[in-house]
Amino acid sequence: MTKSPLRILLLASLGAVALAGCGETKTDQSKEQDVIAKVAAPAGKTWSQTVAQTPDGGYVMGNPDAPIKIVEFASITCSHCAAFSTESHDEIKRDFIDTGRVSLEVRNFIRDPLDATAAAIIRCAPVDRYFPLQENVFASQEELFANVKGNEAAGEAAMKLPPAQRFPALAKALKLDQFFQSRGVTGDQINACLSNVDNITKLEQGTNAAVEKFKIQGTPTFVINGQVAEGIAAWGPLRDHLRTMGAR
Repeated sequence: MTKSPLRILLLASLGAVALAGCGETKTDQSKEQDVIAKVAAPAGKTWSQTVAQTPDGGYVMGNPDAPIKIVEFASITCSHCAAFSTESHDEIKRDFIDTGRVSLEVRNFIRDPLDATAAAIIRCAPVDRYFPLQENVFASQEELFANVKGNEAAGEAAMKLPPAQRFPALAKALKLDQFFQSRGVTGDQINACLSNVDNITKLEQGTNAAVEKFKIQGTPTFVINGQVAEGIAAWGPLRDHLRTMGAR
């Protein structure tokens, strides 16, 4: 029987940050649909400023009744996820989410201990900080990888501790505590978050549920209106697909 992601995170050594399962495939075009009308945002806000946590453990940005609902399964240690975050950042908000036509829900898909530790800290922050922190982590991915490579011995030692001590120690070993403190998350908040193993368990459960329901094999994977967008793993193809669906 294959071990669950949480058993791998809790029982295995730190190892190398995984890049497997992170890639792009060819695009898949569908028939062009009628243009969808724009939907006005609540007074004094834009739709991209409207963020909520979802029952499935994700964070959704945009009109909750948007006719096009995107769910992105993303891994913090996936280079293609980082590229998508950078390339889509302004355009997806301005041309798709702020029109009220599209909502974007992000669900963390955990692949390794660095991924789990950073994702847990982000999810322990206030809801309105989720997207800015996630975007900042993606933009700083090379720095995070360098911290892993430069502190492998400390990371391995942290992985040998009991679960409630393991992830706070891992955050210190990999300098994630410093990274997030410089972005407004206090050391006490980080320690309290990572000492609660349930926060890691929830990430594991969400990852397992995604694999079971959508047969996800790599990140980023996009589910649009309940269906996996086969062959779409980058901003350009997704943008074209949204336009084809009427968000233009």
